Amino acid sequence: MTLTSVPHGRTARRLEWPFLPPHVRDLVADRCGAPVVGAESRTSGFTPGFASVLTCADGSRHFVKAASVVAQRAIAQSYREEARKLAALPQTVPAPQLRWSHDGDDWVVLGIEHVDHVPPARPWRPEDLDRVVEALAFAADALTPPPAGLELDPLAAEMADWPAYWGRVRAGGLARGLDVPGLEEHLDEAAALAASALEVAGGDTVVHTDVRDDNVLLAADGRVLLCDWNWPVRGAAWFDTVALVIGPHGDGLDVDAVLARSPLTRDVPADHVDAVLALHAGYFLLMQDQPVPPTSPFLRTAQRWNAEATWDLLARRRGWS
Repeated sequence: MTLTSVPHGRTARRLEWPFLPPHVRDLVADRCGAPVVGAESRTSGFTPGFASVLTCADGSRHFVKAASVVAQRAIAQSYREEARKLAALPQTVPAPQLRWSHDGDDWVVLGIEHVDHVPPARPWRPEDLDRVVEALAFAADALTPPPAGLELDPLAAEMADWPAYWGRVRAGGLARGLDVPGLEEHLDEAAALAASALEVAGGDTVVHTDVRDDNVLLAADGRVLLCDWNWPVRGAAWFDTVALVIGPHGDGLDVDAVLARSPLTRDVPADHVDAVLALHAGYFLLMQDQPVPPTSPFLRTAQRWNAEATWDLLARRRGWS
C-alpha cells in the first residue's frame, strides 16, 4: 500500500456564503440571532453543498449546511434526511446537536452545534483511532435498540445491491491498473464472502455507515463526535468499526489488533468481518471506475485508494497475499 494522495481537508468544492441567495442569508442570520460577519467554508468531504462555520456579530459561532432543492436535489435530500435523523438521536449519542432546520422556499438549511475540533490526522495515528473506536462502542450502546421515532431501513435492504457489484467488477475488468494482487485468483471467494455479508451484519443497532476521518470531530473538550448522519440503517453494532479501520490499515496501522480489543468486534467471527470487508471492496472497485463528478474531483481518487486498502486488508486476513 502507498499512502493516499487525496488532499484530505481540501476535497470539496462548496457553495460559499456570499453566493447564497439573499433570502437564505437573511434566514440564517435570523435563526442565528445576529448578522453574519464571517464565514469559513468546510472543504472536507466530497459533496458540493454549502457547509460553513459562521461567525455572527454577537461573537457566536454556528455550523450551517444548505442546499438548493432545485439545483442540488440529491444534496438537499441528504440534508433533509440528516435533519430528521439528528433530531431523533438521543443527546447521549456522540454527535453534534441539531439547533434548527428550515425546509422551504426551495432550500434545505440546517443549523448545527458548532464544535471546536480537529479531524483525525492523516496518516491515522493509533491514539486517534483508539479514541474513535471507543466512541463507536459508546454510540452503539446508546443506539441499541434504535430510539423511538427513528425509522430506519435494515442494512440488508439499504445495501441489497452491493453483493452483486462483484459481478460487474468481474465483467468489466474494473481492477485493471489497481494495486490489488491476487484479485483475479480470489475474486470468486471474495464475491461469496460479500454475498453472506448482509445476513451476518444484520442487527438492531443504529449503524452510521459512513464513519471515516472527515466525518469525525476530535473536539477540543475531549469529546469524539460523529457527524453527517445522512443515511444510517439498522444493523450489527460492529459494522461501523470494521468499515472505519479500512483507512487506518491503508495508512499502515495494525488494525487487526484494534479489532481484537474493541468490545464491538473482538468476539465477531473472522469470516463475518471478512464478509463486510469483501462487501466494501466490491463497492469501492465498482465506484472508482465511474465518471468523475465535476463537483467532486477527488471522489474517484479516494475510492480507488480505498479499493486497494480494503483488498489489501482482506487479502492479508485471508492469506491471499
